[in-house]
Amino acid sequence: MKDKDESRLQDFLDKPEKALWSIALPVIAGMAIQTMYSIVDMLFIGQLGGDSITAVAFNMPLYFFVMGITFGIGTGLTSSISRAIGAEDKKRADNAAEHGLLIGLFLGVTLTILGLILGKDVLSALGAPDEMLNESWSYLRVTCYGMTFIVFAIVFRSILAGEGDMKFPVMVAATGTILNIILDPIFIFDLGGFGLGMGVEGAALASVVSQTIVFSIFVYMLFWRDHAYITFDLRNFEFSTGLMKEILWVGIPSSISMIIMSFGQGIFNYILVDSYGPDSVAAYTISGRLEMLMFLPIMGIATGLVTTVGMFTGAKKMDKVRQIILYGISRAFAIVAVASLIVFISAPYIMGLFTDDPIIEEIGVGVLRTLCFAYPFVGIAMPCGRIMQGLGQGFPVLVITALRVLLISAPLAYYFANNEYDIVWIWYSIAISIGVSAIVGPIWVWKTINSIEQKSTA
Repeated sequence: MKDKDESRLQDFLDKPEKALWSIALPVIAGMAIQTMYSIVDMLFIGQLGGDSITAVAFNMPLYFFVMGITFGIGTGLTSSISRAIGAEDKKRADNAAEHGLLIGLFLGVTLTILGLILGKDVLSALGAPDEMLNESWSYLRVTCYGMTFIVFAIVFRSILAGEGDMKFPVMVAATGTILNIILDPIFIFDLGGFGLGMGVEGAALASVVSQTIVFSIFVYMLFWRDHAYITFDLRNFEFSTGLMKEILWVGIPSSISMIIMSFGQGIFNYILVDSYGPDSVAAYTISGRLEMLMFLPIMGIATGLVTTVGMFTGAKKMDKVRQIILYGISRAFAIVAVASLIVFISAPYIMGLFTDDPIIEEIGVGVLRTLCFAYPFVGIAMPCGRIMQGLGQGFPVLVITALRVLLISAPLAYYFANNEYDIVWIWYSIAISIGVSAIVGPIWVWKTINSIEQKSTA
């Protein structure tokens, strides 16, 4: 076992493939548990009725907005820490982590205040029907009260990812998720007087309680037990404009790109509910939860690539960078190709688990079977974005995301809906945008690596 006073750099350089999986597998396991929770959560909410599913669905763009900002900044933090460790500069790595805490505090407080003040109006603007608005707002309002704890949990996870430790944060997250699953039915249903019977509001409260406990575990282990290689000395904290810029240079474009994806989610919900009815939103939301499960291997590998590419770049080992990129992308593509085949065959059975509404089920099967042909190419596009972040470049991710969402999928979907095309054309617009990203991403990655090598030899 690696001593906490030593970095993982040499181990990662000696065995890059093993290093990638040492990060990817815990991430996959943790996300699998989280995704299973989201599916179970949807099953519980589904028992309240189709309207409750749709009411929660209108929160999803806001959820992705918050996660986008936080994970985006977290990626910048991970990239800075990993490159500092690669350059064997522990003081800079520690200082980067301390800057991450400062950013987390600002984000948590700001998002909480904005959510409580503007949340209901935003839900209405996103297309939530009047008869569902209060139920949708009750879910968001409770979530806002726990926003700071949610943000800090992601910041702590990003710090540990930067040093190559994903086992501990995944264990903590899994604990919170399991607790969430236990609390869900108790908070949502009456259960003969045993439960609280709070409906969708109870689902949100269960999440807030769980994330608060996750936050408490991280604080105890990192500040009182000195669990990590990264250490905190907040009393002697030195603010660095240069380091803050470095974090935000990767983090802000990443955040904006995720906000664009959230915005795109909102656009699609609006287009669907306006042109095809609330059932289409429910089906799209259910399929989205299943997509998250399918993309677990991609997200795990992509997360591992941020750290490994960052460390190898910091250590100026560009041959290792190329090696791990080719290995990671090829594995991501192959795994998702197999998963897509399974989902294509079993789509009707899968949708039947979530709803007995034949219209929602029919639409959901159409979503899954259409996009199964595009899913493997997400295994190329998504890792390329994370690779660029590991290289310290945030801007390309923003450009590719804007191209995919704002210039391709959303305009195409609007055109198809406005001209009364069948709903399958909405799914075609998503597939086309994925294909374009899978072409642009690798080209940009290779050009960036060539540029870095040329500068290092100049």
